[in-house]
Amino acid sequence: MPYWLMKSEPADCSIDDLAARPGQTVPWYGVRNYQARNFMRDAMQVGDGVLFYHSGCAEPGIAGIARVAGSAYPDATQFDPASPYFDAKATPEAPRWLHVDVQFVQKTRLMGLPELRSHPELANMRVLARGNRLSITPVEPAEWRFIVGQLLGANDLQDWK
Repeated sequence: MPYWLMKSEPADCSIDDLAARPGQTVPWYGVRNYQARNFMRDAMQVGDGVLFYHSGCAEPGIAGIARVAGSAYPDATQFDPASPYFDAKATPEAPRWLHVDVQFVQKTRLMGLPELRSHPELANMRVLARGNRLSITPVEPAEWRFIVGQLLGANDLQDWK
């Protein structure tokens, strides 16, 4: 099963916001990077694990666990001229941007960047790479197991879905 780290600014959608939404699900809208879009389009599958990461805030870090709850489909914000995510080149017949639905699984303690960087087991994690600004990055199974173990006190999260 693939795993992902997905960044959201808490002022836009925090882990608490996700937990409070109807069905505890949110469309992951506003992604405007082709590589991140391609991850959603080509690699994400319903049921994949998500590390829900707060970014663009005083204390960035992993704030919870979620799962991919729906396959990729066109992001409607690209067609809305009033949206900050509007794309004049996108049309309903030829959408440029997609999103997936993400569903809440569990809020965790915040595992911030300093803590993530302190673990040699996570040295190759993409979110920690210098210059990485992608809002969605793959997470290796060993990284997932290690982080979940740190957050939940378990070696594996077999029945999280």
